[in-house]
Amino acid sequence: MTMTKEMQFPVSVRWRGGRLAQAEARDKELFELATPPEFRSGLAGYWSPEDLLVTAAASCFVLTLAAVAERCEAPLLDATVSATGHMSRRDDGRFGFTVIEVDAVLETVPGGEEAVRSAARTAEERCLISQALDVPVHLAIEVKSVEAGVVQ
Repeated sequence: MTMTKEMQFPVSVRWRGGRLAQAEARDKELFELATPPEFRSGLAGYWSPEDLLVTAAASCFVLTLAAVAERCEAPLLDATVSATGHMSRRDDGRFGFTVIEVDAVLETVPGGEEAVRSAARTAEERCLISQALDVPVHLAIEVKSVEAGVVQ
């Protein structure tokens, strides 16, 4: 019988007044976050919960991709991922995220394109953050092959 390990990721967030808060987690540096300036009374120059959600989707994909590529020996040389979260009035009438677009530019060696595409598809399916969201996450992938020893 297989036993599934439960993992926990406890965090603590403390309101610091106005639209500012501090977040911390075990063995990590604390950081400040705020309501984004796009909202009334938001503060510029701080990470917002919205930024963190979009970052979580993008970083989950790239880190899952790295693990999948390593396991299946796909020759992934580089991965640059950008993401944009779109917010507006949703079908349910509430204001919130409607989609997160993730664009990945992946580099591999000549002949490694299909292995890297396959690893990217697997990573998209296995990304725990995307699976947890009630918002579609659309992924666009571009795979480039580069000659060995060529620095871009």
